Amino acid sequence: MLIADEFFLIAHNDIRGKAKLHPAATGLGLAGGLLGELILYGHVTVANGQVGVIDRRPPADALAHTVLDQLIGEAQHQSVRTWLSFLAQTAVTAVGERLARAGALRRQESRRLLRTTVSYVPIDPNVAAWPATRLRAVLERPDPPSVPDALLLGLVASAGLTREVLWSAGPRAHHRLNLIIPALPAPLKELVAHTEAAVGAAVLRGIP
Repeated sequence: MLIADEFFLIAHNDIRGKAKLHPAATGLGLAGGLLGELILYGHVTVANGQVGVIDRRPPADALAHTVLDQLIGEAQHQSVRTWLSFLAQTAVTAVGERLARAGALRRQESRRLLRTTVSYVPIDPNVAAWPATRLRAVLERPDPPSVPDALLLGLVASAGLTREVLWSAGPRAHHRLNLIIPALPAPLKELVAHTEAAVGAAVLRGIP
C-alpha cells in the first residue's frame, strides 16, 4: 500500500470512514504523501523550499502519474507550500478513489438538502485499521524502519495523528519516533517540515 493510502486509512475511522482530523490537516497530510511517493519513486526532489522534477518518465501508479504531470505542466510554480496547498484541495477524493479502485474502500454518496456528499467507507475494518497497527509494531521493534515507513511516521506526526499510532505503545515507541523523523533523507525531512508548518498555519487560520 502506498504512502498516501496508508495515511488516508490512519486519518479516517476504520468502521465509518469519518475523518479524525481537521479537513485542512487531512488534505495537507495526503498532499505530503503524494509528493513523498514521487520522491521515493525518484521522480522529484525537495530542497530549499522548492519541488524539482528530476525524472519525467511516468510512474506506474495512475495518481502519481497525474501529480507528476501537474508538476511538469506548472513548472513555474516550484514552492513546496504552494504544491501542498494545491494538492490538498483534491487529495481526499483522489486518494479515496485510488483506495476504492484497489478494493479497500467503498464510495458512498449521501444527499442532504441540496448537497451531495461523498464518503469512503472501509470494506474490511481490519484492513483499514492495519496501517496504524503496523506502524505501532514498527516503532516497538529495535530494527530501524524502512524509509517509506519513516516518511509515513513523519507525515502522521506532522498532521497531528500521532495518538492514532501510539495510543497503546510503550515508552520505547515514543522515544524512537522522536529519533526517526530527524534521520529522514534531506528531501523527505524537508517535506515533512513543510507539511507540519502548512498544517499548523491552516488550522490557525481556520481553513476548512
